[in-house]
Amino acid sequence: MSNKAVTRHVNIPVFIPHLGCPHMCVFCNQRTISGVREFDPESVRDIIDGALSTVAADDDCEIAFFGGSFTGIGRALMVRLLDIAEEYVRSGRVSRLRCSTRPDYIDGDVLDILDGYSMKTVELGIQSMSARVLALSERGHSPDDSRRAVAMLRERGYTVGGQMMVGLPGSTRDDETECARFIAESGCAECRVYPTLVFTDTELCRMEERGEYAPLSVDEAVERTADVLEIFDKYGVRVLRVGLCDGENLHGSEFHSGPNHPAIGELAASRIFMRRIDIALEGLTQGVDVEIHVPIGAVSKAVGNRGVNKDAIKNKYAPARLRFVGDGSLGGYEVKTIIKG
Repeated sequence: MSNKAVTRHVNIPVFIPHLGCPHMCVFCNQRTISGVREFDPESVRDIIDGALSTVAADDDCEIAFFGGSFTGIGRALMVRLLDIAEEYVRSGRVSRLRCSTRPDYIDGDVLDILDGYSMKTVELGIQSMSARVLALSERGHSPDDSRRAVAMLRERGYTVGGQMMVGLPGSTRDDETECARFIAESGCAECRVYPTLVFTDTELCRMEERGEYAPLSVDEAVERTADVLEIFDKYGVRVLRVGLCDGENLHGSEFHSGPNHPAIGELAASRIFMRRIDIALEGLTQGVDVEIHVPIGAVSKAVGNRGVNKDAIKNKYAPARLRFVGDGSLGGYEVKTIIKG
């Protein structure tokens, strides 16, 4: 058995807030979300050097251009940023590049530029595959733009990541599962899922104040996020993140309303485990011993935040004894039950 340590992957984020994007989606306050109010191209080396000073020599580092529509910024600036990032790849300190952008800002000319660099992954802000929801959110692109962009990127050999939102104006659970299925079935390898939050000084905030929009509760967001996570699990799509980072200005005056919970991804995973435990225990005779096996590392999610799933199982099925076990033979959200007595 090898004792070799697993190489740690490190993302070095370079935020370019709202650069390259002429649209102002109803939910968007990019300066609030990224925590960056101005962008100075001259600061990029300092950002990268500062991040590299905190990582180990054998860490696998990736520079990620986030926060705006990277392929929509002026070509001269985009190439300038790519040139700077590529210097770190050539030096061996960074292995590859990643960026996020809009589906309608992917075309042959853009990909010809990216092909000349170590750009390996492109994340697309798909958000929804409903034309109605996209229009209500003032996204400025269509579902066909997303289909075309994913196909073009995959044809060029890029790893494609999808980004989608839960609880957008007019969006239903069916709309969100449709979007998740598109992301999975179109060949995206990874995804980020963002329950919609309302920030001050956005059109969505004004819509809420006019009674035209109601944000999801935390429980509603958990339930609907669990729906899409189950789809990604079925198709083997890696979920990079659920929800915004807890430190992204979510506790000050800029946050207005919505399902703002620092562990919403954990809560959604816990909900999936409870769904599967319910199926496994259907018709259980009361008063027997129950062992619930879940993947190693997933016991706390299966037990639930503050033991919510454990308590629900006890109340619903009344086992004599209940035990959760980490099982190396299981993966994803798999559940196996062993009944004794």
